Amino acid sequence: MTDIKDHTISDDENGNGNGIITGFVTVSGSRRNWYALYTLPRAEKRVKESLEQNGVECYLPLHRSPRVWSDRVKMIDMPLFNSYIFVNCKVSEIFQMNKIKGVVRIVFYDGKPAMIRQKEIDAMKIFIEEAAGKVLCEGDEVEILTGSMKNISGKITKIKKKYIMLHIKQLMATVCVNLENVAPLNRIR
Repeated sequence: MTDIKDHTISDDENGNGNGIITGFVTVSGSRRNWYALYTLPRAEKRVKESLEQNGVECYLPLHRSPRVWSDRVKMIDMPLFNSYIFVNCKVSEIFQMNKIKGVVRIVFYDGKPAMIRQKEIDAMKIFIEEAAGKVLCEGDEVEILTGSMKNISGKITKIKKKYIMLHIKQLMATVCVNLENVAPLNRIR
C-alpha cells in the first residue's frame, strides 16, 4: 500500500498495483461508484428515464415544491439540484454516459470524473424522506400563493382536509384558505 498526497492506493487481488485510489476519485478497477452528470436545463427526468432504459442505476433527488399558475397552485416534484443527476457505474462506463440524450457532460474534479461517496447519496435520500414527511401543523407560518391575498403570510390556527384557517396579523382577521394555495414561509424564501 502506498500513500500519494491524501489518497491511498491499494493493490488489486493479484498485487499488480492496478487497484483503486481512495479519497476524492477512483482511477481503475471494477468497483461501482456514484458520479455526477450535468444535464440540459429541465431535462433531468428525461435523462433519468433514458439511463434506466439503458440499465444504468441512477438517482435523481426530487422534492415537492408549489408552482403558481394564473389559475391554480400545484405541487410539483422538482430536482433538488437543477441540471444534475447521479449515476452508479464503473469508471470505465462513465464516459458512455455522454452519449445519452440530454447529458451535457460528466462532472470532473481534479481532472477525473468526480466520485460521490455512498454516504453522501444516503444522506440526500434521508434528507428527502424527512422533508417529504414534514406536513403543515397548527402554529406554522405560511404564505398565500394566489388570489387577492397573494404574498400575505399568517399563522395556521386550524387544519381541515382541504382547507386551513389562517390568522393574518396585519388584518387582525382569520381567513379560510385552500391547502394547495399556501406554502411554508421557510420553503419559499
